[in-house]
Amino acid sequence: MLFVSIACLLQPEQATAQQKPLNVVVFLVDDLRADLGTYGNQQIQTPHIDALAKQGVKFTKAYAQQAICGPSRVSLLTGLRPETLGLYTIDRSGRLRSNHPDVVSMPQLFKENGYKTISIGKVYHSVTDDQESWTTHIKKLPNFYAIAGNKEAKFAYEAGDVDDDFYKDGQVARDAIKTLNEIKDDKFLMVVGLSKPHLPFNAPKKYWDLYDRNQFVVPSRKKPNNIYKLALSKWGELRMYGGIPKQGDVDDELTKTLNHAYYASVSYMDAQVGRVMSALDEMKLRDNTLVVFMSDHGYKLGEYGTWNKHSNMELDTRVPLIISREGRYTLSKVNVSSSALVENIDVLPTIAQAAGLQAPPMDGKSLLPLLDNPELPWDSAAYSLFARGKKYMGVTVTDGTWRYTEWRNGETQALFFKELYLHDTSPVASANVAGQIQFQADEKRLKQLLDHQFPTNAPSFHQKRVLGKLVAKTQENQKRDSDED
Repeated sequence: MLFVSIACLLQPEQATAQQKPLNVVVFLVDDLRADLGTYGNQQIQTPHIDALAKQGVKFTKAYAQQAICGPSRVSLLTGLRPETLGLYTIDRSGRLRSNHPDVVSMPQLFKENGYKTISIGKVYHSVTDDQESWTTHIKKLPNFYAIAGNKEAKFAYEAGDVDDDFYKDGQVARDAIKTLNEIKDDKFLMVVGLSKPHLPFNAPKKYWDLYDRNQFVVPSRKKPNNIYKLALSKWGELRMYGGIPKQGDVDDELTKTLNHAYYASVSYMDAQVGRVMSALDEMKLRDNTLVVFMSDHGYKLGEYGTWNKHSNMELDTRVPLIISREGRYTLSKVNVSSSALVENIDVLPTIAQAAGLQAPPMDGKSLLPLLDNPELPWDSAAYSLFARGKKYMGVTVTDGTWRYTEWRNGETQALFFKELYLHDTSPVASANVAGQIQFQADEKRLKQLLDHQFPTNAPSFHQKRVLGKLVAKTQENQKRDSDED
């Protein structure tokens, strides 16, 4: 009788919830490493992202497929790996639609299933790529400098005494809230592209004031022993700004300032996440909205004496990933972490399955099982790559503790160099131990994992072979379904 009574009490709420389709909001952040309060950084102030993590599952071993904006975003917005697409650059040759007009993207899939699809801020790297797949496309805005002279000199950081909406991310949050008010009665997919902490590290002064510059410690500039000559970039992205040396190291004082600026930009971005989340609550949309918080790739802040991304190192490939759902979609567990090895390409199949959509074959796979059981056994590896022109291709695999990388010829797959790094206690590598006898079992195991994804007898990395991969994957899925039947 008690069970029947409880069931009767729950029925009206469930019936109401079932009338509401699932909405999806994706916060896609630029250049954000997995350094947040919820990830154990006690110095940075990210209360809104931390609160979101308490409402869902935080993935502690999530990885991007390439540590550069354009290809990474095309990859995660299609659920396909860069090597499947054959896209590795941020110029026109790396855009989705000019190379793959028939690939189904995230906004296209949702739009074709009756969703309003909204892009606000930086989503694709190219503002014109795939724009026909969006119902509403609010293009990225230019970066503004508040302080006289900064715009002309293009300094790498700024603490303008301005309100949040002066800089781009504040305007993105404002436009996201305005659009939510306009579409709140429709089912929607909204991707909120937040640019900070991408350079320039511009944020309102109040976010700089959250930190004491003297609390920042200069990271070690020591490079791992026996590191490959192409493993680390020359960080030209930072050197293009005023006040940055054109060659050589950034000195200690400037390193502290840049770290201060990065942290201020992260806290500013966090506040914009809070604004949008508050709007979802106020509009009573949160109960039937799945929220994803993610970054396109990681970042270096002076470690190894280098900056920016553009490498296969752990700091560049590891990213924050949080998935939260409430109401009818309430997690059986919240405020939990999953150490499963997951990848950015898993986000599209996850939200598609949550919304009940039939997605095309993809390289990624749905993480919904992990939302209900975060300790579920999962994949044994996560993969990334980075191209140095057409000749050099670095392909890398991690098992969550070790990272193994091979540098190959991009056309012939011939091996140039091997790297093996241990990350049991730190994302910063100390020595390349590839070839050392005491680690040969680990190296052999990691090489087998790497060759499974990047076979040495495969065609050139630069051939666009998405159709063949999709056909093969479709046949594999059909066989698996037949076996299960």
